[in-house]
Amino acid sequence: MVVFPPCKINVGLHVLYRRKDGYHELDTCFYPIPFTDILEILPADQFSLTISGSTIEGKIEENLCTKAFRLIQTNHHIPNVAIHLHKILPTGAGLGGGSADAAYTLLTLNQLFDLKLKTEELAQYAAQLGSDCAFFCYQQPMIGKGRGEILEPSKSWLKNYYLVLMKPAIHVSTALAYQGIQPKNNRPSIESLLALPIEEWKNVVENDFEKGVFAQFPAIQKIKEFLYDVGAIYAAMSGSGSSVFGIFADEQKGKSISHPDIIWHGWLTA
Repeated sequence: MVVFPPCKINVGLHVLYRRKDGYHELDTCFYPIPFTDILEILPADQFSLTISGSTIEGKIEENLCTKAFRLIQTNHHIPNVAIHLHKILPTGAGLGGGSADAAYTLLTLNQLFDLKLKTEELAQYAAQLGSDCAFFCYQQPMIGKGRGEILEPSKSWLKNYYLVLMKPAIHVSTALAYQGIQPKNNRPSIESLLALPIEEWKNVVENDFEKGVFAQFPAIQKIKEFLYDVGAIYAAMSGSGSSVFGIFADEQKGKSISHPDIIWHGWLTA
């Protein structure tokens, strides 16, 4: 069975406060982007995970796809599988590619072995693998709270807008991004801000990671400025970086942009 795990962008991201468990309380909108990896899972006598495309560091047993399989195998006693991941989505980009691969491993195993697990059950498993994994069990924009695992459907839809996604040759670790964070609570929710006309987002919809990341990596800030210069209605860094996206109302304007750091562009479908 072959599936196509998509990435996400964060349209607004507030870091509200540091929790007693060491995590940060978040408020964000996860938005699915039809830019994907390729994942194949087949029944097999022995478990294996092979990877092609972009290089992924770390041991096979530490890969999120392996962890997702082990989680389902432990709880539902499924047989072994052979997993092949063709990696296209960049790492260290704030796009959630590894989380998408893990969630789609869960979704595919559920279908392959007819486990009849509901989406909410799969999301609970996914939340054990990573803070944004649960989002990828859904096929629509979601407001994420808690660590990002508490989800509810967003009323904000960007279908028929054109997206340009850019990433410089910079890897931003989540740990480094959090070092530049100054949490701030008691402010309007992301969902309420996204209810405003999109033309107003530029001034009110913020990603709290930008200030610290831009200070460390000015080249990422320059990409955001570039997207506004060429006509984006709204532009922002996704997640903890280093990718930056621009939303355009005009397809031709989006398509006409020439820049070596563009990694994907196309219509938003959700």
